[in-house]
Amino acid sequence: MAPDAGKHGSSALRIGVIGAGRIGAFHVRTLLSLSGIASVTVCEADAARAAGLAAELGVPTAATPEDLIERGLDAVVIATPTPAHAPMIRLVAEAGLPAFCEKPVALDLATIDALIDDVERAGTLVQIGFQRRFDAGYVAAHAAIAGGSLGRLLVARLATHDPAPPAEAYIAASGGIFRDLHIHDFDALRFVTGEEIVEVYADGAVRETPWFADHDDVDVAVAVLRLSGGALAILSGTRHDALGYDVRLEAFGTRDSVAVGVDARSPIRSLEPGVAQPGIPAYGDFMQRFQPAYEAELAAFVATVIDGGPSACTLHEARAALVVALAADRSKEERRPVAPGEIAPTPVTTG
Repeated sequence: MAPDAGKHGSSALRIGVIGAGRIGAFHVRTLLSLSGIASVTVCEADAARAAGLAAELGVPTAATPEDLIERGLDAVVIATPTPAHAPMIRLVAEAGLPAFCEKPVALDLATIDALIDDVERAGTLVQIGFQRRFDAGYVAAHAAIAGGSLGRLLVARLATHDPAPPAEAYIAASGGIFRDLHIHDFDALRFVTGEEIVEVYADGAVRETPWFADHDDVDVAVAVLRLSGGALAILSGTRHDALGYDVRLEAFGTRDSVAVGVDARSPIRSLEPGVAQPGIPAYGDFMQRFQPAYEAELAAFVATVIDGGPSACTLHEARAALVVALAADRSKEERRPVAPGEIAPTPVTTG
């Protein structure tokens, strides 16, 4: 069993990665590029995929998560499909190891609440992968609001538009657009404003891909959100964007107005006369848009394991975003505003 977080001093870490799909393989490459890493061992259910990554990067593999845990690790990164997130966090916590895990932790409150109890009992570090908290633009927006340069926040606008929908099998198990896609927006809005979302009025429709309806899901979504400080936010999302992957946050205050995600690769074009159109390709997917943020969140996790300190994104933060997503689901179904307190009255602390 590894020492507690913060007791490694300058020693290099032995990290295990569970899951070697697209994001898991990216995390392996990122870890190998960081200082303070002695080794990275991969565990992947697909033996051929594990062997391919091991051959490409020269990393050892483990046959099962249990085998991985027995390798004398200092921390574990979890990049499995969502249904395995909670069991893997629990396995790692029971071994006394710090864990980094991709979002969402779970699709229901009972699962995440039981997990929080188990992790707190184990006393281990868990960081959840809401990478927008590490994106330079979102960090700057957070600083502008917290520092007062924006003035009093009046309204915010958020957008997350996928270029094309994931595979149908993925959508079938995703929990729906609010728990899968927009849970990032709910977390980002809480992070940037430092406020809680206290009311949600959401709707959705199937506009392009009929099979979404077979899974009680939608490929277009909107929501109006009320914040604890009184400001409002407007959210839009689609599973189809002909120009590319479009993620934005705009904040309008009494002193300033700022935008995140508006640059030369933003997949939106102006129709104003004389405005030059982007000369480089738009973002094709979330990895292109948020690569630096993904790298930064893992670097923060490694630093926390080595030096100690609180998690950069706790299970409680993940729970708060899930509660809002569940409120959005209920609002869409019942066609009325829903307070997250209806879903879970337990208060949370904004990070």
